[in-house]
Amino acid sequence: MQNELRTRAADVFGWELRDAQETVVDAVLAGRDALALMPTGSGKSAIYQVAALALDGPVVVVSPLVALQEDQVVGIEDHPDAPRAVTINATRAHRELDEAWEAVASGAARYVFLAPEQLAKDEVVDRLREAGVALVTVDEAHCVSSWGHDFRPDYLVLGEVIERLGRPPVLAMTATGSTPVRKEIVERLGMRDPLVLATGFDRPNLRFEVQRHTDEDGKREAVIAQVAGLEGAGIVYVATRAETLVYADELVESGRRAKAYHAGLRVRDREHVHHEFLDGELDVVVATSAFGMGIDKPDVRFVVHADVPESVDAYYQEVGRAGRDGDVGLATLHYRSEDLGLRRFFASGSPRPASLRAVFDAVPADRAVPRSEVAERAGLAARTAGRVVNALVDSGALVDDRDGLRRAPHGPDDAEAAAELAKRHARERERVEESRIEMMRRFAETNGCRRQFLLGYFGDELPEPCGNCDTCSAGTATDADAHGADGSHDAEWPPDAPVEHPEWGRGTVMSTEDDRLTVFFESAGYRTLALQDVTERHLLERV
Repeated sequence: MQNELRTRAADVFGWELRDAQETVVDAVLAGRDALALMPTGSGKSAIYQVAALALDGPVVVVSPLVALQEDQVVGIEDHPDAPRAVTINATRAHRELDEAWEAVASGAARYVFLAPEQLAKDEVVDRLREAGVALVTVDEAHCVSSWGHDFRPDYLVLGEVIERLGRPPVLAMTATGSTPVRKEIVERLGMRDPLVLATGFDRPNLRFEVQRHTDEDGKREAVIAQVAGLEGAGIVYVATRAETLVYADELVESGRRAKAYHAGLRVRDREHVHHEFLDGELDVVVATSAFGMGIDKPDVRFVVHADVPESVDAYYQEVGRAGRDGDVGLATLHYRSEDLGLRRFFASGSPRPASLRAVFDAVPADRAVPRSEVAERAGLAARTAGRVVNALVDSGALVDDRDGLRRAPHGPDDAEAAAELAKRHARERERVEESRIEMMRRFAETNGCRRQFLLGYFGDELPEPCGNCDTCSAGTATDADAHGADGSHDAEWPPDAPVEHPEWGRGTVMSTEDDRLTVFFESAGYRTLALQDVTERHLLERV
């Protein structure tokens, strides 16, 4: 990064960027796409904010939550010499939107924050194209990936939108991203020879613990007792909306300032809880997974899971909200093996064959149809139609391009075949989701170092037990049967290496241990294979 830009970044924001941040800034300023995988609190936002100082044109920042957009704008406005930032979303009044667009058109606004659904509107894309977008930044980029834990269908339009904007450089950023997630981000955003920079997923200041329980009542009592006795601000994650109310009420009775948060609350009520927590007026938020992205609160001291999360990806993203200030943070999972049944229920299910046939028939063989028309043509509710469309696109039966939905050139010819293709693809996805739940079970039940397990899941191995988790404190992490993802056989099976299995097809090595390796297969999900079987039965072939 040129000294002139370093000086300006220091003058405007008071920042001295680290080497990894400068590397990504250099890439996007050179016109190259980049995927930055950096832990929560590592300064990902600084990358596009500094790059904008040297770019000629607005920087579009796609962010999934209005609250996150607002926080980013406030952060920029805290620096009086920083370029202007505006938000364009459904919560804005007409006058505010007009003023924002005027600022974009005149060049007065350098940062434009908007939600992905805004980019589904032709007029929004047209106005941005006229303004000459210099960089598209996709925040929380794991939302692009259907392998990711926060997949958002609205993100599927981004690849085509980027092309319509004149193909400016693309910067994708996320705090967690296993190999399959990274691969899909690159593919779905249409990134070209991107710089992929992963600085490591370790958060040494976080302590990981698992408390096991045999019954639901005992677990709830343990959660309440723990949280009531912890100091500082924290988040309690639960599986259902009803549980947010139960736990919040009991925590209030225990003397904590606590409130519930879930997607069923009115927007105004959610925002009120959000701001009370950020301002220190609440000690604890009891939430479903809807509460997370945009929680830019550095002094969260603990994240407690009262229910097992859907995947290791989701778990690590959620616990990453603790200790962002670099001080000590605690991550406790209260685990009951029966809770995995609820997660398996959530992971199962695919669109009905009749709905699949109706949507496929709603797309003529000879032309494209706008997504907005499909629900009415198919006689389905908009949400159902959207889910079915995504299933047909994912399976390759339909194609979603700038003109709308069309039948895939070499796809199925009739609705029955399209429905069967989508159902087969959905069954593969269910197997993957089952494997992710199984990996969550392994994390909860391991007697090895929990940090080694977590980092190994993301292909970021740790040679020795961490010393800062419950199994390390108990001494079991150093037992002979602990099986930590320590990279014992990386020389032969390096992480990210592509392999082929006779039954599960193409896969990617994630991590190795003393006697086994973990591989992610696109058709079967995560599988742990004994090295002896791999060697003697020739189960894997490097490709």
